[in-house]
Amino acid sequence: MTKASMALSELAEKGADADLLREMIPFVAQRMMEMDVEGLCAAAYGERSAERTNSRNGYRERAWETRAGSVGLKIPRLRQGSYFPGFLEPRRTAEKALAAVIQEAYVQGVSTRSVDELVKAMGMSGISKSQVSRLCAEIDERVGAFLTRPIEGDWPYLWIDATYVKTREAGRIVSVAVIIAVAVNTDGQREVLGMSVGASEAEPFYTSFLRSLMRRGLRGVKLVIADAHAGLKAAVSKVLKATAQRCRVHFMRNALAHVPKGQRQMVAALIRTVFAQESEADAREQWRTVADQLRERFPKISKLMDKAEADVLAHMTFPKAHRLQIHSTNPLERLNAEIKRRTDVVGIFANEAAIVRLVGALLLEQNDEWQLQRRYLQLEGLQALGDNQPAKLSAVMS
Repeated sequence: MTKASMALSELAEKGADADLLREMIPFVAQRMMEMDVEGLCAAAYGERSAERTNSRNGYRERAWETRAGSVGLKIPRLRQGSYFPGFLEPRRTAEKALAAVIQEAYVQGVSTRSVDELVKAMGMSGISKSQVSRLCAEIDERVGAFLTRPIEGDWPYLWIDATYVKTREAGRIVSVAVIIAVAVNTDGQREVLGMSVGASEAEPFYTSFLRSLMRRGLRGVKLVIADAHAGLKAAVSKVLKATAQRCRVHFMRNALAHVPKGQRQMVAALIRTVFAQESEADAREQWRTVADQLRERFPKISKLMDKAEADVLAHMTFPKAHRLQIHSTNPLERLNAEIKRRTDVVGIFANEAAIVRLVGALLLEQNDEWQLQRRYLQLEGLQALGDNQPAKLSAVMS
């Protein structure tokens, strides 16, 4: 081990030498083979051991073609049986590793030019945009399987939100909506259910998207949390027959836009007294009281509150233990912010398929992380929602 460390130190001392990578590849590969053979022989090279099961019989030379060029390897031989290193089978292992690096760089939001510079920094030849696109297209299979997988069980709560990205369409650069759906099942687990790309957030687009989720098995939706889009609300009523919850955070922003900056804090505090109520009845009573108090000085806010009461307070009819998470689209806002950060690096997508590839990969990554986390919602009340038993549901409201 000391000799190996000394050899590695000698390589490191060469610093930015152009041949450093070419010399490190065979060094690391040789060490991997030595460790493999030590395990097969149950003893190190030259070691006397009663537990030895095999012994060496010299080496055979093999040229290994890599992106850094052709490197020579000395593959150990054994007296009994044969040995061939797994990392050489198949011969294109290095190519797969490079593809993985480029795919990861793409998903992490590294631009094509930066990927090209990264490849060159690794001592390899540059890579063109077309090559990056072909390599990234390999992500499509996983993303496609994820976005079209069957949806099983009941999903009482569904969050829907959109973010906008730019793409080329018929020679023009246009903004398109990327719609994302996240839901929680009766086990309290949160998952990304799907995504779609459309020209705008119109009712036909939302209707088509929700129907695609239904075809995959979506059922049991009781509450859809989203922003105030008339098209979405109509689609939810038509397709899911569910209640629509207007995002409370977005409502507050819309309301405070009608208030001078110096008085926004006071008005916000007044409206928040509504959300501090324990029951739906108390919340609705306080809502009307606040609307009346603001009517003289801020008639636009009062008018807005009169129209939005049912939508903003829809979550109050659901279990108290869930209300903190289901009153807004905050879970999706954070996810959309991360997607926006990654897509801004790309700037303008070549086509819709490229959008689905990158955003779908990000959603797949996020969904995997959620599966390792604890339940998003408490189980209290969820089973009653899934079983569609009003008696049980009313019991957990208080």
